[in-house]
Amino acid sequence: MRGVVVVTALAALLAVGAGGAAARPDGAAIALRPFVSGLTQPVHVAAPRNEPNRVYVVEQHGVIRVVVGGRLRAAPFLDIRHLVSSGGERGLLSVAFHPNYAKNRRLFVNYTDRNGDTRVVEYRSNGVRALPGTARRWLLVRQPYGNHNGGQLAFGPDGRLYVGMGDGGSGGDPLNHGQRPGTLHGKLLVRNVNVTTSRWQVNALGLRNPWRFSFDRVNGDLWIADVGQNAWEEVNWTPRAQLRTLRNYGWSVFEGTERYSSRQLGPGRLVEPVHVYGRGDGCSITGGFVYRGAALAEHRGRYFFGDYCSGKVWTILSGGILPRPHDPRQEPITVPRLTSFGEDARGELYATSHNGTVYRITR
Repeated sequence: MRGVVVVTALAALLAVGAGGAAARPDGAAIALRPFVSGLTQPVHVAAPRNEPNRVYVVEQHGVIRVVVGGRLRAAPFLDIRHLVSSGGERGLLSVAFHPNYAKNRRLFVNYTDRNGDTRVVEYRSNGVRALPGTARRWLLVRQPYGNHNGGQLAFGPDGRLYVGMGDGGSGGDPLNHGQRPGTLHGKLLVRNVNVTTSRWQVNALGLRNPWRFSFDRVNGDLWIADVGQNAWEEVNWTPRAQLRTLRNYGWSVFEGTERYSSRQLGPGRLVEPVHVYGRGDGCSITGGFVYRGAALAEHRGRYFFGDYCSGKVWTILSGGILPRPHDPRQEPITVPRLTSFGEDARGELYATSHNGTVYRITR
């Protein structure tokens, strides 16, 4: 997420489009509606499948807020500000609820600790708030630089917990983390958190800074938005059937579809992006979700993503001519300082602005 370091004047001037719905020539109306405001640098939105009236918002400085029935609850769901180093690309970056959260009350957070290192920690809740005394560390990764921490957590269709790790920072991947097998940086990691004796495994490599990935709730396909270096932002797609195979998304041998360095590719099957865009459209991609809700019938099956710097939002058709989704289009909405998309229990989509507002994407 390069954009949280560099705040452009353009982002501050963007029109949010939170009024009436804008219609495309094909009749696909879409709009942003303010959902909750007054937040402190929101960077993630999530919800357990069993809570249709609740949405959880992650604030970068170390707090998770809960919105119940459209109203922001005053008391935080989790407050770990004393444990978190926040600023730039660091902070409390995401939350993932266990698929069986309704019964086991397990949730997992990814944050940058006071030493600048990445931690994945489990908490349990009482249904109202997370219980600090239940903290259990699952992962600690030392960070050589202050950027490219990745930060996304998500449970896959196989019930395992996935973690997106950036290449460790600086520029150009100076330590060759993306292609080097012997490090956890620049990788997509996975672990079965239902088995205490399990270990973290490298599911994929060749990532620069995967700023948001998600699994299609209908077919289990994986979508990763990877922030580029100087020229290209990219969207990567992996069908569910290939999640158990080692994949290589190319960084830092490739940036987008173009050669970036003379380095050699590491292990794994090379996966080319299904979509790229250049600096004329933005400077830091923010990944989203394949829409599976009810409010936007014309957008079902389209993958939403955007850009932090320009605020633009695009969709591509996930069910196109495989393996390349098609029909890319820019949607008539913009989100200033777009840090994340989120999905609620019903599959409706939200977009978070680092300025302090969460928007619902609707008609």
